[in-house]
Amino acid sequence: MKAVVLVGGTGTRLRPLTYATPKPLLPIANVPFLERQLQWLADYGVDEAVLSLGYMPDAFTEHFGDERFGDMKLRFVVEHEPLGTAGGIRFAAVGINERVLVCNGDVLTDLDLAAFVAFHEARGAEATISLARVDDPSAFGVVPTRDDGEVIAFVEKPPREQAPTNWINAGTYVLEPSVLSSIPPRLNVSIERETFPRMLERPGRLYAMRSEGYWLDIGTPAKYFEAHLDVLAGKLGLPPIAGAVELSPGVWVEPGAIVDDAAALEAPVLIGEGARVASGARVAHSVLGARAVVESGASVIDSVVLPGVSVPPGEVIDSVVLGPDVRLEVKGAA
Repeated sequence: MKAVVLVGGTGTRLRPLTYATPKPLLPIANVPFLERQLQWLADYGVDEAVLSLGYMPDAFTEHFGDERFGDMKLRFVVEHEPLGTAGGIRFAAVGINERVLVCNGDVLTDLDLAAFVAFHEARGAEATISLARVDDPSAFGVVPTRDDGEVIAFVEKPPREQAPTNWINAGTYVLEPSVLSSIPPRLNVSIERETFPRMLERPGRLYAMRSEGYWLDIGTPAKYFEAHLDVLAGKLGLPPIAGAVELSPGVWVEPGAIVDDAAALEAPVLIGEGARVASGARVAHSVLGARAVVESGASVIDSVVLPGVSVPPGEVIDSVVLGPDVRLEVKGAA
């Protein structure tokens, strides 16, 4: 099966991190988010993925230089002008004449794709939307359905007290070729605001499946940090990273990391490859990237420290995300 992954966004909510790295290539627990997403697709038999690019496309082509992810073939298409979600899907899917999976490049999920496709097939749908339940739907597109999953309407960002349901569009779709061909080529078209609502004019075409699985939009600093802790906590059902060793419950260390016996690690913690935590240092509820250093007496608490960062002696890092190769100055130093 083939997939289209929409990874063209500018990631404005995660600036300044995304000035140098596009959001889908930022690490989640020391693995680029997009690699986690592609592995999820591969686990369900997707053998080819088209990456719909826009912002910093060269970063993707360089990262996947052989145009593969494991056994999965990758194809890159670049939008030179914004085409919207539907227009981007149509552009990316040129040459695909079969059913396709579509997913957004900022959603971390363990959605059961086999069950999702089976739901789609059982209803003879032309398009099926995955739904996630949230406490407050006011920032999302709400999708009320009939008992069998047929979509009734779309309600965009309703006030919390007026929302007809707490089930929102979770950003993963199954689309038949008839849907792709109905999208005007080379135009800016929204699948959420135009394509899907138009499908409601004829009953029996558009369905949505509710899933109680894990789902998180990683697009804000708070959610980006939350994703790290969720991965460490095993909420996606997997170890945080291949090769890491769990020293004690929730404390993971990658190969080549050096942790002094007199350092304090408080779960959940991930210490990256080649990182060093010195005597008297404390790392709590945090992720250290590869080659990061926490010197003696320093503390890293509720934070994500990306590769190459050095935290000087005695410094306290609390509730922040530090970009790659940051060097912090010692307080009072000239």
